Formats: sequence, structure tokens, C-alpha cells
Amino acid sequence: MTELPAGPEASGNSTATAGERKALTGVVERVVFHNRENGFVVLGVRLRGGYQPATVVGRLPVVSQGDTIRASGTWRRDAKHGIQFRADLLAVSPPDSLDGIRRYLGSGKVKGVGPKMAKRLVKAFGKDVFEVIENEPERLKEVPGIGPKRAESLGAGFKDQKAVREIMVFLQEHGLGSARAARIYRAYGADAPTLLADDPYRLAREIRGIGFRIADGIGASLGIDGEGLPRARAGLTYVLEQARAAGHCGLPREALFEEAHEKLGKGRRPGEVLKIRQEILVQALDEEMRAGRLAAARLGGGEAIFLPMLLEAERAIARRLAELCSADPPPWSDIDATVALPWVEKQLEVTLAPSQRAAVEACLRSRVTVITGGPGVGKTTLVNALLRILDARNVRCDLCAPTGRAAKRLGESTGEAAKTIHRLLQIDPKNGVFQRNRQKPLQCGLLIVDESSMVDVELMAALLQALPAEGSLLLIGDADQLPSVGPGQVLRDLIDSGAIPVARLVEIFRQAGDSRIVRNAHRVNQGYVPELESRSEELSDFYFVPAEGAEDAQEKIARIVAGRIPARFGLDRVTDIQVLSPMNRGPLGARTLNGILQGVLNPAPESGAVEVERFGWNYRLDDKVMQTANDYDKDVFNGDLGRVLSIDPGEQKMTIKFDRRPSIEYPFADLDRLMLAYAVTVHKSQGSEYPAVVVPISTHHYVMLRRNLLYTAITRASRLVVIVGQERALRMAVNESSDLRRYSTLRERLAALA
Repeated sequence: MTELPAGPEASGNSTATAGERKALTGVVERVVFHNRENGFVVLGVRLRGGYQPATVVGRLPVVSQGDTIRASGTWRRDAKHGIQFRADLLAVSPPDSLDGIRRYLGSGKVKGVGPKMAKRLVKAFGKDVFEVIENEPERLKEVPGIGPKRAESLGAGFKDQKAVREIMVFLQEHGLGSARAARIYRAYGADAPTLLADDPYRLAREIRGIGFRIADGIGASLGIDGEGLPRARAGLTYVLEQARAAGHCGLPREALFEEAHEKLGKGRRPGEVLKIRQEILVQALDEEMRAGRLAAARLGGGEAIFLPMLLEAERAIARRLAELCSADPPPWSDIDATVALPWVEKQLEVTLAPSQRAAVEACLRSRVTVITGGPGVGKTTLVNALLRILDARNVRCDLCAPTGRAAKRLGESTGEAAKTIHRLLQIDPKNGVFQRNRQKPLQCGLLIVDESSMVDVELMAALLQALPAEGSLLLIGDADQLPSVGPGQVLRDLIDSGAIPVARLVEIFRQAGDSRIVRNAHRVNQGYVPELESRSEELSDFYFVPAEGAEDAQEKIARIVAGRIPARFGLDRVTDIQVLSPMNRGPLGARTLNGILQGVLNPAPESGAVEVERFGWNYRLDDKVMQTANDYDKDVFNGDLGRVLSIDPGEQKMTIKFDRRPSIEYPFADLDRLMLAYAVTVHKSQGSEYPAVVVPISTHHYVMLRRNLLYTAITRASRLVVIVGQERALRMAVNESSDLRRYSTLRERLAALA
């Protein structure tokens, strides 16, 4: 039999038989590997009575250098890694030796305590140091270098660390990873295990980033009936949240029940099938509506169920637009367009096209106007003409756009100050509420909103509430692009309702018409395949690179981004080039391409350099990242791009620099709202413009291949478009013009105004 090292009770030269169960105790000298999602660890442990560190393999929700561990298991000889202790029971226990206590305190787990301070604390209090820190922190002032504030901070930090560890253990016991434990602790404190045992589904309702599936996993572990009423109630909200993520404001009642049967019936464990009775769903819906968590409204001759805040947003939009449509014309409606238009053409040294002149006239006489059109039709010139005319009448105009990049572009093209909608409405980071509202409206005569196809129902409702009683509204956008990432399709509904004056810009200006980007965008929008071959030997602004397989496309995209575009066009390979994929998943999805491009553009550093892995992403210094959800505390919003400035494992934080704002610190627990951004989805790119875009297109993307998606991707580029992939997939996208319907009451409500 193979002879292996002995357990801790034996002397240094004892042996144990392979497969014989042993118990051991030791101090972690090195965390070789730790998967924070499933808890799998490989540890280098200094065993009691041993001379060399032993390799211990098992599962722990949280562990770090200096921890004392207790393990039960067997010694094994791994063919690749050598002798290991395979622990089926593994736990962290408080160290009981002075050396272990000193190592634990000095390991960085307690904020503000380093190796030197740990040594002083142990010298002052010995084995009672934990008791003193937790229950008598005022005594810490007896140690040189510790004042009242630091003593209080050390005590609080120790309690937080201990509570978070307990929560992590609780989550691990119920089949979950530990990455979100700190956030749960901030929400519920030390009562988290008790509260979650009573109602695990409150996690999905109350904590961002933790949805129904995670809560449902805890529910299964706690033995909550998978076919019962509590799960059904939470499941209905989950289905509507999923629908919201797909752009719907609600779902027809029967569609809601059908989705609930499907999603809840899949069960909570592999292979489990559950049957949710219809009467349970009916009862669950009634109770959720009585509790105010769901609401009903008429839609297309039937009843639909909504998340209340979305239904109220649609109602608020319709009410405010009804007020605007019935109000007196704007104060500047007496401006004579036959005089103003020639004057402004002379001022700007331009000749306005007929559709531009008609659009200016509509804006001068209407309280609310929509201007729509594709690339190269002169939307910017139109805005500049209108601003010049109204400036002559001393009319104040506020300019805004949904994203920082779009606002910056609007400001640069007009020479006027432009803000994001969130900044214009003065978002309160404490509660996510806009400070500009009906009681405290904006101070402008005309509010101009660019890229309005991106504005969802909640944001449009907030804008309209902040519009002054005597103010007017101009919405500018391309209705043929993808609808907003958020729920609803506001711009399309306004146009199709017939209730709002709409000016369509149709003439393509000569300079824009020389661009293959502009020509091909219009070809796609009209249902024609783009011109794939350049007719000139000179550099073009539009290329198609054939690639048959996913691996071929991956290699070509990497070469194009890292080498060919920077070399031929002088563009920065990270800041100027954006890969836009039709979808997140798959071999040519944004997630896979991010890994490939990170390896090329920001390769793994030498051994020992700082990296951090959280929520499925591995971050390095100088990585390009994107915010994936609005964060009012940090004043960053969905779609904002940044670069990683620093990573501090000791402080458990990462510092990121976003465009035009100070650097922002992210605790590691908040990294679930970030992603690598060398590649993003076309949906995530809305409202942004990049010097160059590279678009993979493949039959792997068939579920997303639609005309408006391809059109949106092409129109994100200002200087260069490179499409890489299959011509067959390109034709599929162009030929698929049907819009996926978004369930919303807004169009019907607006049509009633007409």
C-alpha cells in the first residue's frame, strides 16, 4: 500500500494508509486556488506536528491566508499534483495559538490591521484579543497608535467580517456561492440567516443583483414547497421581471400563466419537474395584486398584468402628452418661418432640404414634436438651425441624451451644453429619485432629447414630469433602430399613434451620401444587402470579411482589432474600436469574444501581478469595462465605458476611470454590475458612437438576426465598419424585418388622443 503523511496527532515521520479517514488541524499558509462561486479550494496548510506544508483540497465559502482550518477526509496521491488531503468536511475555526492569532489578524481580513498592528494587539491582550476587539473595543486605546476613532473602526470591522463569514457559511450550506454575501449583510445585517429562512424570496424583491433563481435555490434547500403558493407568488413577479428585461411592460394574463407554468415547472434541481396548478397561480395573482406588487390593465381587448411602476409610467406619459397636445401653442409660434428660414440658412451657411424646413416649421408651432430619420439626413443641421432661431428670441433650450457618449456628441455638434437625462433631471444617488419633477420643473422653454429611441417608459415619464408647464418638447431619434434596452418602445409608439406631430427627414446630403456606411445603412433599412465590395482602390469606410466557421471568425476579429485597423487607419485598438455582437452567448457572442480580445489586447500579466475574478469575469489593470446597470450611488449608468486604474486585493476594491468624471471605487462585492467591454452586444451600444465597429455575423446568431439590429450596428460607427462572418447570415438579417412585439398600453392610450 502507498504510505502517506500522517495526521496532526502523529509525529513528523509517522505515516498513514491511503484511504484511511483522518482529522487534521493547521494554519493556511497559501490559498493556491479558490472558486468563490462553488467554494472549491486548494490550500497550502501548515499542519500541527508537521514540518512541510500539506496540500488540502475541499470546499469553503471563504478562506484566506492565516486562517486556522479543521478538516476530515483522506490522503490521496493525485497523478498530476502529488499527495493531497481530500477533505469532505472542511471548516475555518478561530485560531487558538498566539502565533495563529497574530497571523489571522495580520492577514488583512480585519480592515486597518496589518502585521505590525497585529503583533502589538497580541502582545497587549494575548489570547483574549478577539474578545476585546468584539466586545470591549474601547480597550484597544491601550495599544500605542490606536485612538478612539480607530478603536471604534477596528471593532466594527471585526464584527462585519465575522457576520459576513457566518452569512457565507449559511449560503454555502444552501448550495450558493459567496460572492453576494457582503451585499446581503449590508441589507439585513446579522439577522440575514433568520430572515432568509423565514422568506428567501424577499432576496429577489429587495436586493439588486439577486434574482428569483438564487432565492428559489435557498427555498429548495429550506424545504419550501415547489408547487405551493409562496413560490408561485414570487414566480409571477419573476416572469414579469424577465418580460421587462425583454422590453415588455407587461404580459397578457394567459401569457403570464403560460410562462409561469413553463419557468416554475422546470424545478429547482437538475431533472426536477414541478406542476403548478392553475388555481394556485390564480390565487397567487390575486394576492400579489392585493399586495400592490402587480397591477392589471386592458390591452388589445383583453387583460394584461403589469409591474405597477411600468403601468403608472405609461399612464403618466399619456396624461402629460394629452396636456401638451391640448395646450396653447408655444410663445414663439408667431415666428414667421418664411423670414426665419432664409435668415438662419445665411447664418449657418447651409441650404436646408424641404423636409428640414418642414421640420423647423413643425417645431415652431407645436408644443411636442418628433423628428425622425436615418444617418446623413441632417438631424444635427436641423437642431442647429432651430437653436439659432430660438436664441434670437431669447428662448432657453435644454439639450440632453440618454447616454454620456450621446450627450457629448450632441454638445460638440451644437456648441451648446448637453447633459445626460439623469444629470439633467438631477438624480438623487441616495434613493434613485429625480429631484427635477412636477413640483420642481426644469427652467427651459424647449427641451430637446436626442437619441430618443433609447428612452424607455420610466425615463420618458420622468422627463415629461420635469417639463415646465409652459415648456415644449422636441424628440429626435431614428425609429428604425432597435428600441430601448429598457421596457417599452416609446418613440415608435409616439410615431405610430398618430397623436403627435412627426417630421421625417428623408433627403441624404451629398457629403454623407459619399460614405459607404451611410449608403449601406439605408440599403439595409430598405431591405437590400449592403454593398460588400469596394469599387475603389483607396481605403473605404465599409468592409466585409468572409469567415465560414466560428473559429475562423474569432481569429480574424482578433487580427483585425489588434493589428489591421490600427495599422491602416491609425485608430487606437482599445479606445477607438468596438466589437458589437448580436448576442451575449455562443462562440461569437460578446462574452466569448471578450475573453479572446482580452487575451490579445491586455494579456495575462507575469506571475504575481494583480488580477481579480468575480462573477465570471477576470479583471486586469487597464481592462476596458462597461457598467451594465444604473448605479445612482456611483453616478454611473448602464452602457458607460471605463478603464481599470487599480486593483487592491487587501482593501477588496477596484478603481475605474469613466469618461469625463473622477475615478470611482468599486468594492469587489459590487463587480456584478460590470463586464469586460472589448466586445458588447448591439443592444448595449445604443446611443453610442465609435470611430470603428467590428460586427461578427453568423448563423449562430440566427435568433437575433433582424434588420433593425444590423442597421443599428452599422450606424454606431463614424469612420469605419467591418463585418466579419457569413454572407448567408447577413442576408438572413436583412430579410427579417418583423419587429418582435413589445406588450405595452402606450400606443393605445396615445391613439385615443388622436
